[in-house]
Amino acid sequence: MLRPPVTIPIAAVHGMLSGIRARGVESPAWIDTQLEDAGIASSLLEEAGSRVTAEQYTALFRLLMDRLDDEGLGFLSRRLRRGSFALLARSALGSPSIEVALRRMTRSFRLLQDDVALVCLRDGPLTGLGLNFSEAEAARQNFLHELLLRVSWRLLVWLHGGRLTPCRFDFSFDMPPYAAMYNKIFPGPLQFGQPHSAIWFDGAALAAPVRRDEQALQAFLRSAPGNVIEPRLNEQPISARVRAVLQQTCPAWPDLATTAQALHQSASTLQRHLATEGTSFQSLKDQLRRDMAIVRLNTSTVPLAVLAAELGFADNAAFQRAFKTWTGSAPGSYRQQRGPGGGEPA
Repeated sequence: MLRPPVTIPIAAVHGMLSGIRARGVESPAWIDTQLEDAGIASSLLEEAGSRVTAEQYTALFRLLMDRLDDEGLGFLSRRLRRGSFALLARSALGSPSIEVALRRMTRSFRLLQDDVALVCLRDGPLTGLGLNFSEAEAARQNFLHELLLRVSWRLLVWLHGGRLTPCRFDFSFDMPPYAAMYNKIFPGPLQFGQPHSAIWFDGAALAAPVRRDEQALQAFLRSAPGNVIEPRLNEQPISARVRAVLQQTCPAWPDLATTAQALHQSASTLQRHLATEGTSFQSLKDQLRRDMAIVRLNTSTVPLAVLAAELGFADNAAFQRAFKTWTGSAPGSYRQQRGPGGGEPA
């Protein structure tokens, strides 16, 4: 099955950089250098609708960690030096259950950090892993809440063997303007303005044993940080099937009726199912074409006219107008420098 292209809103890049900026850890020129080295044009930060590839996002995260020697990306007054995540994961190995692993993680993290603690929470049948901030500047950084919850959740799911499902995600701040992208990151009900930022699980599920060993951990760490921080498409079933049909048949780009036929449905039934999932056929098609265009622009030297044809546009001008509508930027903005996949500047 084809791996769907994934792109990430520029708001997430701003979030990643917000700790460095808030604490004045490094200069704006230093930040621009990291963006350039990750293949991200700094001009894209000025366009609210622009996006970067998942590979660029991960590359920037890795560069910041390595060059700051800080897995906390400057958010915390005491650095999380490289290897902190590995130490946290290793402390959980050998635990008789996921709940014991969770508690060991909270104790280990307390040795590494002063500004925020991981705490165990209870809410009826649910067991949660929450964040308890003791430092005001760190508590104000939404991205830090998101990052710590994402890392903790992915680690617990991995320790379980991949079948541990979150019941709910809580955030102690109000719903942000970019909250729509949370549905692509956190696979569960979301609540804002809560007492703690936390991830909740069915308490009974945490009685399962830890199914990983040191050898598996080494493989997991080799894939980090991409396997921890990259969003995964959290699409509803019908939306995912529509995307799969479109991706498998491009550059033919079937219309609604043809796609419905491929899914053994009528066009009206497909429209109704997509509306129930909060989307539409045209929206899914545009999102896929947008993501494919961004990935191709960053990883190839394909001429814009050829790319326009691949994406089903009548001509280059129509493609450029659509791309500007999708991202706020011209396609050329994504080709001002070499991307991580090796594409040369246009």
